[in-house]
Amino acid sequence: MPKMKTNRFAAKKFRVTASGRVKRARANTGHNTGKKSRKLTRQLKGRVVLDKTNSYALKKLLPNAGIK
Repeated sequence: MPKMKTNRFAAKKFRVTASGRVKRARANTGHNTGKKSRKLTRQLKGRVVLDKTNSYALKKLLPNAGIK
């Protein structure tokens, strides 16, 4: 039986917390930040916990990540 391979794109975009939940970056932060208000850019900082329904799909992409 061959090894299960990790999807490298997903491994670079998502992080798994100690409790097994998945964190992701917010959208709309890539470019044109000068046009966006300060309040919006502040709110877009940091990472957000991914919804449970989406984390089930990520389990297949990151088999060894420990996603619960």
